[in-house]
Amino acid sequence: MTTVTLSVASRDDVTRRALAAFEGKRQGTHISFSSLDLLWQTMTRKRWQLLKAMTGQKAMSIREAARRVERDVKTVHGDIHALLDAGILDRTDDGQIVFPFDAVHVDFTLTAVA
Repeated sequence: MTTVTLSVASRDDVTRRALAAFEGKRQGTHISFSSLDLLWQTMTRKRWQLLKAMTGQKAMSIREAARRVERDVKTVHGDIHALLDAGILDRTDDGQIVFPFDAVHVDFTLTAVA
């Protein structure tokens, strides 16, 4: 099973992970956001629905993704492009879209404001 971790991480955190990977320490697959606000801005409820419908599935057309979430193709098209721009979805050589993971883990820490 391939799992991706969506996380909130500073540039220093990402750099530490990259350096550890260069040393041969396994890091897993991460997609990092610079803030919790950016994570929630990118991962709206409807985009989560798209990811859920695409998790563990083969590449598909935008029309097929829209059919699976029972939404209009035009609005799904906008969400797909936002997820492509964020690096969450990939496009295949033949133009289809794919979320190449079997599971999603979300990791962030909420702390008290001083």
